[in-house]
Amino acid sequence: MAEIIYENWGTIDYAAAFDRQTDIFNRKLQQKLDGNHQTENYLVFCQHPHVYTLGKNGKANNLLVDTGFLNKISATYYKTNRGGDITYHGYGQIVGYPILDLEQFHLGLKDYIFLMEQCIIDLMAEYGILCGRLQGATGVWLDSDTTKARKICAIGVKASRNITMHGFALNVNTDLSYFHYINPCGFADKTATSMHKELNAEIDIKEVEDRLQQKFIAMLQEQNNPSF
Repeated sequence: MAEIIYENWGTIDYAAAFDRQTDIFNRKLQQKLDGNHQTENYLVFCQHPHVYTLGKNGKANNLLVDTGFLNKISATYYKTNRGGDITYHGYGQIVGYPILDLEQFHLGLKDYIFLMEQCIIDLMAEYGILCGRLQGATGVWLDSDTTKARKICAIGVKASRNITMHGFALNVNTDLSYFHYINPCGFADKTATSMHKELNAEIDIKEVEDRLQQKFIAMLQEQNNPSF
C-alpha cells in the first residue's frame, strides 16, 4: 500500500510553503527518474497570510487592484506554476498540498481532480452544505446551475510524470471581502462563499482539517486498494 505522510505546516507565508513543497516535489521526481516507484506521498495542510496567486495560464487583469492597494490590505501577489487562474488564500482557509505519485494510486490527472472535488463535496454534505461541480470549471460549487453559483473550494494542480503539487483551498471561516478584488478563478460573474457564510456560524477549523485529512487519505487508499 502506498505510504501517505500527513503534515500540518500551520500558518506559513506562501513563498515559504511553495519552496517547501517544491523541494518535496523535486525529490520525488528525481527518485522516480532514478527508478524508485515506491516513494512516500504527502498530504500537507496549512493556512497562508493574505495572498493572491495567479496560475500559469491565468490572466493578470483578473487582479482588479494595484500594488498600492495590496499593501493597504496587507496582501501579496505571486505568479505560480499551477493550473487555473487567480485565487485568494488567507486566514480561516484550509489549503491542501497533496504531493503524490498518481501512478501509485492508479489515477490519471483528471480522475485525481475529480477525486479531490468529490472529497470536498462529500465532506460538505456532512455539514449540511449541498455542493457540486460546474461544467467547464474545476473546484466545488454551490447552486452551480443557477445565477447564484458560488465557489467554496478552488483547485489548481501542477503535475510532471504523474507527480503532483499544489492542490485545493477550502473556505471555512475565510474573510470573503478579499475576493472582491479579483475575478475568482477568472469568472467575473461568479462569487466565493465559505462554510461560515453558508451555515451562519463560526466553524471549528481543526475539526474540518481532521475530517478532511481522514476522508482524503481514505479515498486515495481506496484507489490504491480497489475491492475488485
